Amino acid sequence: MASGDADVMEGSSGFSSDSESEAESLSGSEEAEGEEEEEEAFSDLSAEEETGLGLDEAEADLEPCLGADTELPAELQRQVKFLNNVSNIVLSKLAKAECTSLLHDSVESEFFVIDGDSLMIEHALDSSFCEGQNLHFFYLVEQFLFDITQKGAKYVIVFFKDAECMWVRSSYHLSLRTALILHLKNNTEIPIFTEFSSCFSSKWQEFVREKYPYFIMISDKAFTFAGNKGMSSYLLKMFLFHTLGNEINVAMTSGMHSDVRRLYGYYVNSKAAATRCKKTQKAMEPAFRAIMSFLSQNHVTKQLLGGDQNSKSVSDEVQRDFAQLQSLWPDGSDIRRSVCVVSCSVALKCYMRMLKNEENHKGTETACSKDERLTFQEAADICRMYCAHVALMLHLPLTKRAQKKVNLKWVKPASDFLQLLNMNEHYILKNLDITKSWKNDLVHLCDLSDKLLLTRVAHCSRMTDHTDSSFLGEVIENDYKQLWNTVSSLTSDCDIGEAFPLQATSKIMVQEDDSLQKEAPLEVIPDVGFTPVNIPLVEEYAGDVLKDFPMLSSDSSVDTSLAENQTLLDWSLDKPLTDDYERTKASTFGEKTNDPLVRKRMLRSYQKLVRFHRFYGSTLEGNITKNIITNVQGATTVAPKQSSVISGKSKKLPPKKKADLIAEENIRKKKEKEDQKQREQWTLISKSIMKMIQENFDHGIKKLEEFLKKCSGDSVKLIAEMDVLENCFKIWVEHCQMTESSKRSNLIAGRVMKRIHNILDKYEKMMEKSQLKLIASYLKEFGFNKLAQCITDIDQKQARPKNPKKENMLAVGVEPARFQLKYMGPYLLRDERNDPDPRVTHFIPDTWQRELLDAVDNNESAVIVAPTSSGKTYASYYCMEKVLRDSDDGVLVYIAPTKALVNQVVATVYNRFSKTLPDGMVVCGVYTRDYRQDALNCQILITIPQCLENLILNAQRQAWVKKLKYVIFDEVHCLGGEIGAEVWEHLLVMIRCPFLALSATISKPEALAQWLQTVKNYWQQTDKTLENPVKATGGKKKQQMKISRDQRSYKVRLVVYSERYNDLEKYVCSSNESGLDFVSYHPCAALTVDHIERYGFPSDLSLSPPECLRLYDTMTETWTSWPRAQEFNPEEYKGFKDKIVIKKNDVRKYEAELKQELDKWITSGQKNQAVEVLEKLKPTSVVNSTATMVKQFPMLVEALQKANQLPALFFSFSVSVVERLAKEIFLHVTNKEQMKRGSDDAKKRIEFENKLRKLSKRAGKKQPSDPKESQVSDNMVMKETEQEMLYQKLQEMRKIPADCTYAVETAADRKILDTIFQRLQIVKTANQLRLYLERGIGFHHASLNSKGRQAVEMLFRLGFARVVTATGTLALGINMPCKTVVFLDDSVFLDALQYRQMSGRAGRRGFDLIGNVVFYSVPMPKVQRLLKASVPQLNGQFPLSVSLVLRLMLLVAKAEDPMDAKAKALSLLQHSMLCYDNKKKQLVLKLYFLSCLQFLLKGGFVDVDGIPRGFAELVTQLHYHEPANFVFVNLLVKGLFHKICGQPEKPAGKGSERFSDETMESLLLVLANLFGRIHLPACSTEKDWSMLRQSKVFLEDLPEEFADTVNEYNRTIQEIFGCFLLSASSQADMVEECHLPLSKTSFENAQSLQTCTEFVTKLTASGDHPTTAVSPFTCLSGITNLDLFKTYNVDNIALRTLELSSSNIPVLNLMKYDQQGRRMPLNAYALDFYRHGSLKALLNDNMLHLGEAYNVLNEFQITLSSISTSLKELCDNKEDAVVLAFEQLKDTFYQKFEKIKS
Repeated sequence: MASGDADVMEGSSGFSSDSESEAESLSGSEEAEGEEEEEEAFSDLSAEEETGLGLDEAEADLEPCLGADTELPAELQRQVKFLNNVSNIVLSKLAKAECTSLLHDSVESEFFVIDGDSLMIEHALDSSFCEGQNLHFFYLVEQFLFDITQKGAKYVIVFFKDAECMWVRSSYHLSLRTALILHLKNNTEIPIFTEFSSCFSSKWQEFVREKYPYFIMISDKAFTFAGNKGMSSYLLKMFLFHTLGNEINVAMTSGMHSDVRRLYGYYVNSKAAATRCKKTQKAMEPAFRAIMSFLSQNHVTKQLLGGDQNSKSVSDEVQRDFAQLQSLWPDGSDIRRSVCVVSCSVALKCYMRMLKNEENHKGTETACSKDERLTFQEAADICRMYCAHVALMLHLPLTKRAQKKVNLKWVKPASDFLQLLNMNEHYILKNLDITKSWKNDLVHLCDLSDKLLLTRVAHCSRMTDHTDSSFLGEVIENDYKQLWNTVSSLTSDCDIGEAFPLQATSKIMVQEDDSLQKEAPLEVIPDVGFTPVNIPLVEEYAGDVLKDFPMLSSDSSVDTSLAENQTLLDWSLDKPLTDDYERTKASTFGEKTNDPLVRKRMLRSYQKLVRFHRFYGSTLEGNITKNIITNVQGATTVAPKQSSVISGKSKKLPPKKKADLIAEENIRKKKEKEDQKQREQWTLISKSIMKMIQENFDHGIKKLEEFLKKCSGDSVKLIAEMDVLENCFKIWVEHCQMTESSKRSNLIAGRVMKRIHNILDKYEKMMEKSQLKLIASYLKEFGFNKLAQCITDIDQKQARPKNPKKENMLAVGVEPARFQLKYMGPYLLRDERNDPDPRVTHFIPDTWQRELLDAVDNNESAVIVAPTSSGKTYASYYCMEKVLRDSDDGVLVYIAPTKALVNQVVATVYNRFSKTLPDGMVVCGVYTRDYRQDALNCQILITIPQCLENLILNAQRQAWVKKLKYVIFDEVHCLGGEIGAEVWEHLLVMIRCPFLALSATISKPEALAQWLQTVKNYWQQTDKTLENPVKATGGKKKQQMKISRDQRSYKVRLVVYSERYNDLEKYVCSSNESGLDFVSYHPCAALTVDHIERYGFPSDLSLSPPECLRLYDTMTETWTSWPRAQEFNPEEYKGFKDKIVIKKNDVRKYEAELKQELDKWITSGQKNQAVEVLEKLKPTSVVNSTATMVKQFPMLVEALQKANQLPALFFSFSVSVVERLAKEIFLHVTNKEQMKRGSDDAKKRIEFENKLRKLSKRAGKKQPSDPKESQVSDNMVMKETEQEMLYQKLQEMRKIPADCTYAVETAADRKILDTIFQRLQIVKTANQLRLYLERGIGFHHASLNSKGRQAVEMLFRLGFARVVTATGTLALGINMPCKTVVFLDDSVFLDALQYRQMSGRAGRRGFDLIGNVVFYSVPMPKVQRLLKASVPQLNGQFPLSVSLVLRLMLLVAKAEDPMDAKAKALSLLQHSMLCYDNKKKQLVLKLYFLSCLQFLLKGGFVDVDGIPRGFAELVTQLHYHEPANFVFVNLLVKGLFHKICGQPEKPAGKGSERFSDETMESLLLVLANLFGRIHLPACSTEKDWSMLRQSKVFLEDLPEEFADTVNEYNRTIQEIFGCFLLSASSQADMVEECHLPLSKTSFENAQSLQTCTEFVTKLTASGDHPTTAVSPFTCLSGITNLDLFKTYNVDNIALRTLELSSSNIPVLNLMKYDQQGRRMPLNAYALDFYRHGSLKALLNDNMLHLGEAYNVLNEFQITLSSISTSLKELCDNKEDAVVLAFEQLKDTFYQKFEKIKS
C-alpha cells in the first residue's frame, strides 16, 4: 500500500469497497457525491476560527502585493487586501465543487433562488449572443428558465438593489438589466424579488430563514468593464461567502449544462464552510460599502454628461416627458413606442444643454475635442434613425430581421450618443411606476431596440437616395412619422428638423470595423441526405423517412486508412471478440479439472458459499427452505376458483351417506380432544403469561400471540383472550388505585380496549352471554355506557348496583370514539381477509396480493406499486417457485439496481429454494460487471440491468435468452434515474416473456402500465407473424422462427396498494437547555393553502388516527361557527357512532372527508380559516446546526433509547459523517464504561489475565503418570479449579455494562453471532467496525467492503445491533426495517424520492405498531417540502446512441435467428418512452437513427448491407464510453498508438516490464483524455496549487497529432449531426418557435408588410446561408444554419421545439469552456494515481471523495482491461508493441488499484 494510504483507509471506512455494480459505480453515487469535506465539515473550531477572519488578521497574513493598486482610494486598498483573503477562502471551496444533477426526479421538494445578476452575466456572455440584440438575450434567459421550469424546478429570482452598481459602467447593460426585471415581473409568473438592498439586509436574512432555499445560483465572476478594477467580482465573492455562512448551499452558474431531463451544475455544500464563513460576515460589511462607493463614482452618466447634477436632471427630464406623453397619447401605447420617443426627446434636450455648457466654457478643458463631439443636427440624425428602426421592428417579422453580423461599427461620438439613449431607457424603465394609471403595453419590453438593425439603417440611409419619403413604405412611414412628430412635440424648445431625410448631415455614423476578424471564404453547408443501404431493419423502421430524402454516394468510408496503415497488417478485424460475460471474473467452482484434490477443494468452497448464502438469507426470513420438484407434465398452479355458493348458483346437495356421517363424527371428537389438550396447556402456561404481562406488557402479549398461533380451535383462543382481558383490566384497576386521576396513562386502558377489539372482531358470534356481560361491564367501567348498550343478546340491566365513586374512579374521562382515535391508533384493526389461500402457507394474503399471484399463474405481466414492507416482493418469490416447478431449463431473471441488493436476493433464493437439477445446472446464479457465478447454467439469475442488456444484445447468447420465462424488475423507478436509466427502458421493451415491475415510489403508474401494454401488444402481433412466416423463408428457417405460445399472455396488470401496514409519526428534534426535545410534526403542517389549491393533498400524505383527531380539533378551534363541526365530531361521525370496534378503514374514510372539507373551506370563502388551521398545526421552527451535530449525536441516541425508539437508522449523505458519528457514539459508550469501572478495574483485569496466562501454561504440561506423583496431581486439579474461577471472574469483568452498549446479547444465538464476527476477521482492516458492532453500533455505505455491509445488515436484522448510521445506499431495497429513522442533515440528494425510500424503513411489521421519523438538523422549510412533494412521474430518457445502433446492427447480422433479433431491435427503436404517443418525436428519432447509421457507414463500421466491419466489435466493447470508443479506434487506425509505443525497450521475460515509465505515462495521458474525463470548475485554475507534492491535478492536453485526429473525428460528427438537425427542423413547430418560451410573447407575424420598398428590401436582404434550422431569435445575432456545423453546443441555437440536446451529439470536446470563456480543465486523477498510487493524494489534491475515487478508478481499470483483452484477441502478432504496452499498463494499474483495496 502506498505511503499514507493505510491511515486513510483505517480512518474512513475501515476497509474499502469491493467491486461494485455498474449501477453503484455510475448512478448509485448519492453517498459518494454527497460526501463533503472529510474533516472540515464538523471539526471543532480552532481559536483563530472562533474569532473570525478579521480585517487586521487578514492584513497581517497577506503579502504586501496582494490587492495593491495605487489608483484605488487608500481605504479601498485596505479593504481589498482583506477581500483577497475572503476570495481565497471562497475559491478553495468553489474549486472543490462537484458537478451533479441540480434537479431531481421529485423536484417539487426543491426550492432554490437564482441571483438575477448572475443569470444576466451568464447569458450576456453567451457565445451566440451579439451585444445590442435585446430580443436574442431575452430569448436566452427565457429558454433557460423555461427549460428548468419544464423539468419541474421551483424557484424565485432575486435582484439586489445594490447589485446595480456592477453595471454602472455600461448604459446598455443598465438598460438591459432594468428591462429584464420589468419583463420577468410583468410578463411571466416567476416570483421576482427586488426589495432587498443587499445580502446583508435584514429583510434578506429573514427571507432566507423563512424560505430556506435549497441552494442559490450565483456566478463566481462578474461581467468585466474597463475601470472596474475587478471590484464587481468581489461583490459576488462576498455574496457567495455570505450564503455559505448562512448554511445555504451554492450552485455555480459557471459550467452549467443540461440534457433532456436534467440540469447539471457545480454544487458547493455549505457544511464545508458555514462555520468559518459565518464568523467573517460582519467584517465584510465595511468592505462592501467601500466597493459600492467606488463603483458608484464611476457611473456612466458622469462620462456622458459629467457631474451628478446632470444625472439628476436626466431623471427629472424623463418624468416630465412621460407626463407630457401621457397627455399626447391618452389611450396608452406599446412600450417600444413610448420608450423610443421619450428616450430620444430627453437625449436631444440633454445633449443641447451639454453643448451650450461647453459653448459657455470655451476657455476651459473639455472632455472631448470639437472633432470628437457630434453637432446637435448629427445627434438628431441618430434619433431619426433610431425612430425609423423602431418603426421597422414593429412591422418586420423575425425572419426579415435575421441577418448576418455586419462588419460595421459606430464612430466614437455616435457610439457615445447611443449610450446616452440607452441611459435614458434605463431611467425611463426605472420610472415606469409613476405611469401606472396610464395604459402602457409592457408585453414587448424584451424588444426595445435592435442594434444590428439600427446599424444597417444607418449604413443604408447614407448609401440610399431617400429624398422621397415613401422609401420606407406607407405602413412603416406612418408609424415613423408618428414617433418623430411626438419627439418634436416633446422637444419644442429645440429645432430637431423634419422627419425626412433620415440623415440630413454628411457625418459618417458607421464605418468598417478593422478589429473584427475578416470574413472567411464562403463555407458550404453539406448536402442533406443518406447513403442508400440494403438493410431490412432500416427499411422496416425508417423506410417512410428515407424515401423523402435524397440519396448520397456510398463511397465515403475510412477503410482506405486501414489498408494504408502498415502497422495493422497483423490484425484480424473479422475475428469475433469475447463478450462482456466471458471477460467478467468467474468463480472457480465451475472450472473443469482432472485433479481430484482441486475438485474437492472447489466443492468445499462452493458448499461453504452456499452455507453462507443460506445463513445470510435466514437472517432475512428465517429458515424456510423449500425443496422444489418439477411438475412432470409441466403443470402450473392455478388460482383457486371461487365457490359457486358465492355467486348464488349453488345446487341442492344430496343427503350424506352413513360413512360420511361417521367420518364427520370422528373428526368432531378428534377436534374436541385437541381442544381439551390445548385447554390444559393454556392452564399450565397462563399464570406465567399473566405474570409477564404485568412485568412487561409487550413481551407478555407476544407470548400470548405465539400460543394463539399454535392453537387450532377458536374456543381455546377465546378462553385465553378472555383470561388476558381480565388480567389487563386488573392492571388498569391497580393503576387507577395507585395513581392520581390527572396523572393516569390512558394508554393502559387502550391496551384493555385492544383486547376487547380482538375478541369482538374474531369471536363475537361464539361468545357466551356471561363473556359478553363481562365486556359490557368493562366498557361501563371506562365510562362508555353507550357502547356497552350496543352489545347484543344480553340483559342491559345491571346485575348489582354500582358504586358511583368506584365507577368514576375507573373511567378514562374521554368519550369512546375520541378515546379510540387518540389512544388506540396503532392498535386499530385492519380489514384483513381471513380465508387462506392454498398457494400461500405461512400467511393469509390480502386481495391485492392474490391479484399478483393470479397474474403470475396466468403468465401475465404486472406493474406493482406498494409501500415498503407491504409484501409486494412475495410475488417475486412465488414467481420463482413457479418457474422452478414448471421445468428444469426455464430461466427467471431478477434485476436489482445495486450489487448490495443482488447479494441480498441471492441469499434469499438460496434460503427459500432447494432443487435437484441435472448435472451442470444450479438453482441460482449471479452476474455483475465484475463477478459472475453460474450465470448461464442456473434457473434464477440475479443481475443488474447493464449485464442483462449485454446478454440480450449479444448474438452469441440468443439461445439462452429464449429460455427466459419471467423477468422481475425491482425498484423499477430507477427507470427515471440519472445514469443508466435508458438500460431499464431497453430491457422492458426487448424482453418477450412476462415481467413484474416493482416499486414503492411511482407517481401516475397508469401511464407506465399503458406504455408497457403497447409494448406487449407489439410482441403479440410479432409472435403471430413469426408463427406464420412467409413461404419464402421455408425449411429450417421456418421451423426456427416458430415460437411456442403455450400459456403465453400479453396482458399488463396494474396493481396499486397505498396503505402502509404501520403509520409513520414524524418528529422534529430540537435542542434546549434541558436536552433534546422531540416535537410532533403534523403532516398537514407541511402544506400551504396555495399548494392545496394547485395540487390538492398529496396522494401519499396520510394521517394517523391521533393526527386526524388533532386536525378536527384545530378546525373547530379555528372556525367556531363551522356548520359541519357536529357532523365531523368523532362521537357523531357516521363511521364511528356507537362502534365498539373502530377499524383502520373507518379512520381512512374519516381522514378523506376531513381533507375534502378543508379543501372546501379554501374554495368556498373560508381561505383565511384554512390558513390559520395549517399555521396552528406547525411546530415551533427550531433548527439544529450541523456544526453541533457530532457533539450532540450521543445525546440523540441516548434520548431515543430512553424513549424505547431503538433500533434506529441514522441517515446522512456524507460517508465521512456517517463513519464519524459511529465513532462518536462508540467513544461515548466506552468512556462511559471507563468512568463506571474506575481506574483500578483495568489493573485488576490485567492482573487476572497474567495469572490466567501462567496457569494456562502450567496446565498445558504433560500430566503425571507415576502414582508417587499423586500429590502433584492434586495440586494440578486445584490449579485447574483456580484457573476456571479466574476465567469466570475475568469474564464478569469483561462483560460490558448494560447501559454502556446498544447490543442485545439475547437477540440471537451466540453461535450465529460468532459466525458473523469470525467472517469479519477475514478482512484485514475490519477491526474498527468489529469493535463498533460488538457494542451494537454500525455504519453502512457503498464504499464499505461487502463483508462489512453484510455483517451490519445481519446483526441489525437479528436485533443485536440497534444503532446504524448510513448513507442513501441502504434505502434502495436493502431489507433493514427498524423502529425509527432519523434524518441527520440536509443534502442535495435528499429529495422526495429518497425521503420515501428511507422513511419506509421505519415500522417493522410484526414488531412495531408505529414507525417513527425524526428530523434532526433538517431545516423546517425543507421538511415541509419533503412531506408535501409528489413522488416522481417516470419520464423516458433519450433512448439511442451511435454505439447502441451499432450493437443492434451486430445483433441482427450475427444472430442465429435474424427474425427474432430484428424483432428485438424494432421493439427498442419503436417504443421509446420519451416518444410514446408523439409522432413528431418518433420521426425525429428515426432521423437520429439514420444519422447514427450514416456515421457508422462513413466510419467503416458497417457496410451497406448492415454487416459489421472493421473495429465494430471493439467499439461495442467500450460502449459505456461513447464517444471515446470511436475516437480510440480512430487513433488506433491512424497508427498513433504504435508511434507512442515504438518497440519494447527490454527483452521479454517473466514479470519484466518491457516499456519505460515515460512510455506508459504517455499512453495513459491519451487514455485519461478519452476515458477519464472529469471536468473541474473553471475557477479551479485560479487557485494556487504550488503546495501540492504528489498530484498534478490538471490533465495535460493531448499531443498535437492525437488532437488533430480528434478534431477530424469531431468535424465528421458535426457534419453528420448538423445534417440531422437540418433534417429534423421540418418537424419543429414554427409557430411556437416565434414565441418566447416562458412569457409566450409572440413575434410570429409582427404586422408583416404586404409589399416592401427597395430600401426595406435592401435593408432585409438575406445573408449567405439560410436560417431555417436555427431559432429565429438567435438569427437576430447573425446565427445561421452553418453554425450548426461549427459549434459543439447547439442547445441555444437549435429549434427548441425539437427538444434535442447537445449531449445527444457524440462530440469529444477536447477543451471545454464556461460562458465567460474560462477553460474547465480535466482532472488528472488517473494519471496522478498511476504515478503515486496514493488514494490519500486523490482525496486531498484531486478533490475526489472516497466513494467517488474508488468508483472512477475501478471503472478506469475495467476499461483498461477491456481494451487490452480486445487488442490481444484482434492481433495475431503476440509481439505487437501496442498489445504488449496495453497489457503492461493494465497489469501495472491493476496492481496499484489492488493495493488500495487490500
